[in-house]
Amino acid sequence: MKRNKFLYLLAGVFAISTGCQKVLDVKETDFIGGDVAYKTVTNCEQGTIGAYAALSIEMPVLLNATFADEVRVADFYNAATTHEWQYGPADVGLRDNFTAFNLYYRVIDRANRVLAALPNATASTTSAAATAADEALRIKLKGEALFLRAYSHFELYRFYSNSAVGTDLAMAYMESPSLNSFPRINVSTYMQKLKADLAAAKPLLPTALTDVSRATAAAVSGMQARVALYLKEYNDAITFSTEYINAVPLASLANFPGIWTDVNKAEQAFQIVRTTSTSRMGSLFRGTSASASNIGTITWRPSDKLWDSYDKVNDIRFAAYFKDEPLLAGGARSSTRLISKYAGTAYGTAAENVANQKVMRTAEMYLIRAEARAESGDLTGAANDLNALRAVRINGYTAQTFATKADLIDAIMTERYKELAYEGHRFWDLKRRNLPVSRLAVDAPNAAAQTLAAGNYRFLLPIPDPEIKANPQIQQNPGYN
Repeated sequence: MKRNKFLYLLAGVFAISTGCQKVLDVKETDFIGGDVAYKTVTNCEQGTIGAYAALSIEMPVLLNATFADEVRVADFYNAATTHEWQYGPADVGLRDNFTAFNLYYRVIDRANRVLAALPNATASTTSAAATAADEALRIKLKGEALFLRAYSHFELYRFYSNSAVGTDLAMAYMESPSLNSFPRINVSTYMQKLKADLAAAKPLLPTALTDVSRATAAAVSGMQARVALYLKEYNDAITFSTEYINAVPLASLANFPGIWTDVNKAEQAFQIVRTTSTSRMGSLFRGTSASASNIGTITWRPSDKLWDSYDKVNDIRFAAYFKDEPLLAGGARSSTRLISKYAGTAYGTAAENVANQKVMRTAEMYLIRAEARAESGDLTGAANDLNALRAVRINGYTAQTFATKADLIDAIMTERYKELAYEGHRFWDLKRRNLPVSRLAVDAPNAAAQTLAAGNYRFLLPIPDPEIKANPQIQQNPGYN
């Protein structure tokens, strides 16, 4: 995906006036206004690419891993406040690593600028063929911008709200570019706007999966399913997850490992392409290596709880996600266990730790549908979904039956833990299900950090102090005042 970005340069230097000319009359020469920057449909596409370029799932992946029970401390530890749930609005580690405002409102602003300009954007040329192509592109860009706006607002909701109660606070839903301050709105109103954006985007986007580095109709279905699950709108969750499943089948036993080495795009309707010049997903957990014999610093290693949850012989996810590295044995390292889900190429090579970011996968849709079916009383359908997923993950798997809804829900949540590890879901899954974070004693940095009780206010992040000071209308989350 192209990474071109428009720079909006606000004038900082004014020419010194001479004679009777006033300083304020001097025209700015280094400012590109929206009427120029987004003048043509092609310009609007570059603006859309700029919105994609700002998008990332690295922060949610690291947050869900370290705040929950997916990792334990390895060779280097500098995240005590967040890993031990001691953070607050002024916490430096939280401010520097887990502030969603800058990331997602930047994407939203870029999407809104495209949406504002598209109706009046002109064709690149006057030829009939080029004009027709521009009109088709105009429609697609509107769908992409609406999708990016909805996606980013949902991520803000997961960070700072994550409530299915309509009267609870969500965030400010931005539908136009603005520098004004806005208060938070309730979940019901916020989600009405978000769902409207997704519904409007879907018919404008391609159904083909030839380019999953940009939004597709199936990606919208996936987002609609995810949103419905969080809101406990289970019938909608079933409908939209089924749409995704019908469009994008599960990876086979043979193809699944290739997802994580980017050999194939199985299960994906939307991914974020990463290169050596953009970001290294694997470096969230381990630094790059000087050579094959000098493996980089390991910041986080797999929790024993997660490591031990797999059938290490038959479950193909284990070898795709982890590695027990004999090169680390006998030295000063605390463990030989590595998270290799985003390992990229070999130690010491240029693309080490480089892997595309998988925004959503068919496996998640099976688990969404299974949970929604179980909550709707369709235990047979839910079990069928769970068994179908396991059958393409575990060699020789035998389908299971479940006596009660509670047993089935427990199994589905365990499968989400194993299937979606390091994909940015675990902490928020525990919050939306009102479950605790429960680490094994060996995984916790200290006794106080072994359990975060269900319902604890720290399942929601605080609104950071800079945002509170910049926006006097914004409301802080409970527990942080």
